[in-house]
Amino acid sequence: MRIGHGIDVHAFSADATRPLWLGLVRIDDHPGLEGHSDADVVTHAVCDALLGAANRGDLGQHFPDSDPTTSGVSSRELLSACVALVGESGYRIESVDVTIVAQAPKVAHVLGRMSSELSGVVGTTVSLKATTTEGLGAIGRVEGIAASAVALVSETASETS
Repeated sequence: MRIGHGIDVHAFSADATRPLWLGLVRIDDHPGLEGHSDADVVTHAVCDALLGAANRGDLGQHFPDSDPTTSGVSSRELLSACVALVGESGYRIESVDVTIVAQAPKVAHVLGRMSSELSGVVGTTVSLKATTTEGLGAIGRVEGIAASAVALVSETASETS
C-alpha cells in the first residue's frame, strides 16, 4: 500500500464570466478560479495525491501550464488521465479523502454531488469535507480556494504464467 498527498490553490479570476468548477461540479453564482485549465482545485489536489501515491510525479509534470494544447482543459480529462497512469503503474486506487478550504462559496450542499462525480471517475469512493480559515489569510479574505487530498493505493497482483 502507498499513500499520496496533493494540495492545490487558485485565486479567484477577475473574469466574471469564468465558471467555478470544484470537484467536477459547476458552482453557479460565484466567480471562477484563475488557471491554465478549468482551475478545479479539488480535482487537481486529487490528481496530485494519486500521482504521488503511484510515484508518478505531479500534475504539472504531465500537463504543464506552458502547453497551449491543454489551455482550458477539463479537470475531468486530467483526472481520467491520472487514474490511467496509476493503473499503468501497477496500482489500484483504494481510497481518496479531500478537504476544501474556502471562506466562500459555501459548498456543503454540493459535497455529495462532488463525491459522486469524482468517485465515478476514480472508481472508488472519494470523501469530501469543507472548512474555512475563520477569516484569516488570503482564503479568509476570499481571494481564492485551496484543497488538500490524500489517496491510498495498493499494488495490483501481478499475473503469473
